[in-house]
Amino acid sequence: MYLRNALRAATAMTLVATAAAHADTLTIATVNNGDMIRMQGYTDKFTEATGIDVEWVTLEENVLRQRVTTDITTKGGTFDIMTIGMYETPIWGANGWLVPLDGLSEEYDVGDILPAMAGGLSHDGTLFAAPFYGESSMIMYRTDLMEKAGMEMPEAPSWQFIKEAAAAMTDRDAEINGICLRGKAGWGEGGAFITAMSNSFGARWFDEEWKPQFDQPEWADTLNFYVEMMNESGPAGYATNGFNENLSLFQQGKCGMWIDATVAASFVTNPDDSTVADHVGFALAPDTGLGKRSNWLWAWALAIPAGTQQEDAAKQFIEWATSKDYIELVAESEGWANVPPGARTSLYENPEYQKVPFAKMTLDSILSADPNSPTVKPVPYVGIQFAAIPEFAGIATQVSQEFSAVYAGQQTVEEALAKAQAFTAEEMEAAGY
Repeated sequence: MYLRNALRAATAMTLVATAAAHADTLTIATVNNGDMIRMQGYTDKFTEATGIDVEWVTLEENVLRQRVTTDITTKGGTFDIMTIGMYETPIWGANGWLVPLDGLSEEYDVGDILPAMAGGLSHDGTLFAAPFYGESSMIMYRTDLMEKAGMEMPEAPSWQFIKEAAAAMTDRDAEINGICLRGKAGWGEGGAFITAMSNSFGARWFDEEWKPQFDQPEWADTLNFYVEMMNESGPAGYATNGFNENLSLFQQGKCGMWIDATVAASFVTNPDDSTVADHVGFALAPDTGLGKRSNWLWAWALAIPAGTQQEDAAKQFIEWATSKDYIELVAESEGWANVPPGARTSLYENPEYQKVPFAKMTLDSILSADPNSPTVKPVPYVGIQFAAIPEFAGIATQVSQEFSAVYAGQQTVEEALAKAQAFTAEEMEAAGY
């Protein structure tokens, strides 16, 4: 079925493409996450169908953000396609820095993109990036270790339960950490996790007057709880662990629980990569009873920087890589559990995909995340693990570095929060808030 569709799509693209387009080479910047690496393995099929070559620049998450931001703000022109997310897309689209993704084919079916993803990747109703995959965050845990600890994971647990379970599952002699969480500096790494966690503790980045809130007790409660739990039950050096480091630890059987991106589910349950694939369960991200859970909302998406000389070819690639046909390709080759999740409604309506053990929990987590009302108290910003203002990335990168210094034992929670408050207030005042 895929080959028939691919041939049909290839024929259509060939008719549309000019002779010059066949000589195109697209340069694509992307993140070194598993689904993006997998996509690179299928790129030759796109090249065979279109004659368009692809060069990949694959970067660690923090480096990717820095490189693409620098390139687009300076109009460097290094990349024809950038992998960006829900934070950058509306801001860059509003600034005219991205090519609108209008005019996509009827077969592509823009309306099939999950509303939560399309909304977060649009500005004024115009789509500026297409989601390769979408995610929230959830708990992934070792069912065998939970049973051994004499505990049972609720579908919607509290942070207190997670802390107690982490302590019960920790076995230092066996090199098993009860819990693995991000501590790595970077607004989209450890910063994203602690911000989402803080929402469930009643904290917020800014009040309704845009005044920073790090001097409020909810932030101290969040950090103190996190540090105490991780020092007791987390891995050594957790201050430098991000998504990929914790994924590796979990796959090696060294984590009892891991709270992170829902997209990780396929990698922890794949027996080719994970030593604990047969013993993984899933639950909603924890709360503290205040009405907000600690899950986020994100999409890694493909966007075209304005000014590229390869706009038509870039649109062809984005249509291919984020299409229903691409999902079918991966499913035929590697099974439904390994397709890019969280982007299309039709995927969650597919009876075959509904059999995947983490499919429902992923969708439930995505649907429960509300970027328009992310916190317990009112806030003037949109975004769950970020505030959708241009200044946020720079401010939050610095704040996350202060927090990571706490995790590394280099300063106290109180010192970090005082620095975060002063720095953020200064930057916001300078920006005119």
